[in-house]
Amino acid sequence: MDQILECVPNISEGRNMAIIEKLKQIILKAEGVKLLHTDTGSSANRTVFTFAGTPSAVIDAAYLLIQEANRVIDMTEHFGTHPRIGAVDVCPLVPVKGISMDETVGYTKTLAKRVGEELNLPVFCYGYASKNEVRSHLENIRRGQYEGLKEKLSKMDWQPDYGPSKFNLRFGAVAIGARDYLIAYNVNLDTKDVTIAKEIATEIRESGRLIQSGINKNDNDRRIPGRLKAVKAIGWYVDEFHCAQVSTNIIDYNITSIQEVFEAVVGSARRRNIDVTGSEIIGLVPLKSLFSNKSFWDLKSEPLIKALSRVQKELKLQMHDGNTLKDRILEYALADLL
Repeated sequence: MDQILECVPNISEGRNMAIIEKLKQIILKAEGVKLLHTDTGSSANRTVFTFAGTPSAVIDAAYLLIQEANRVIDMTEHFGTHPRIGAVDVCPLVPVKGISMDETVGYTKTLAKRVGEELNLPVFCYGYASKNEVRSHLENIRRGQYEGLKEKLSKMDWQPDYGPSKFNLRFGAVAIGARDYLIAYNVNLDTKDVTIAKEIATEIRESGRLIQSGINKNDNDRRIPGRLKAVKAIGWYVDEFHCAQVSTNIIDYNITSIQEVFEAVVGSARRRNIDVTGSEIIGLVPLKSLFSNKSFWDLKSEPLIKALSRVQKELKLQMHDGNTLKDRILEYALADLL
C-alpha cells in the first residue's frame, strides 16, 4: 500500500464478549483494512482495537464500528475504572506510511463530520485536529466523564465540533483525533492501596502535582513538575490483577521510553517499600519504544528475539493473551501491508 493509516478505537465494553465479537467482526469484514490487535480489559470495561489500511477504507471501517457501538452499547449501564465519555470513548487516527499529519487531520475531520451528521452523535476533535489548545488534550475533553457530559454540553465553551449539542443518554459522545504513536503502558504494584499508585503517578508524570488551581480563568495552575517528559499517568485499582496499578500514556517514546517509565515507577515504589510485580502493554507499540536511547543500539550486537526476551524479563511484562512480545510489535503486525 502506498498510504497506510492506523486507527485505534477505544470501546466502552470489556466484559460482554458477544458485543465485543460483533464489533470485532465489523473490522474483520471491512475491505482494505487489517485488524492488527484486540486488547480487552474487564476492570477498565474497555476494549482497544488496532487496525490499519488505506485511508478511505479505515475511515469507512471506523464509521461502521461507531455505528454498531451506538446500536449495541448502553452507557447508562457502563461502569469501569477507565475515564470515558461515550460508547466509543476515543477514536484516534495515526499516520503510518505515505501520509502526512495534515492529511490525517483531513481524514479525521471527514470521519468526525460523518459521525456527527449521519449518526447524529456529539463529536469532539482532539490532538492535531482540535480547534484550540484546550481540546488538543484528551484529558480536558474527558474531564467530568460520561456522568458530567450533559452539563458540559450545555456550556458554550464545550459545544461539540460536529453533531448535536443535545446529550445522548445511551451513547454519550466520542472524541475523534489525529495523533502520533502513543504507548499505553501499565505497571502493577504489590499493594492494593490505590493512594500509593496515585502518589507514584504524580511523581513520574510530566504534569506532576497540582498545588493550586488558577484563581481566575486566565491564570495558570501551580504545579510541582514530575520526573518524566511526555508521560501522563494515573493510579487505580485493577480487579483482575488484585492490585493497584500505575497506568501511563507515553506521548513521545523518543523522549521517554517504556524502560525509563518502568525504572521510574520501580524507584518510586521502592522508596515506599513496595515491589513492582509486573507490567503490561495495551495494544501495539513501535519496536524502538521498548528500548532506552542507549540500550536500543545494543541490538546491533544482539539478535532481536534474544533482545525482546531480555526486555520482557527486565520489564516483568505479562502477556495475558498468550502472545509473545514480538506479537506486540507494530512493525511485525504491519509487515504484509508495508
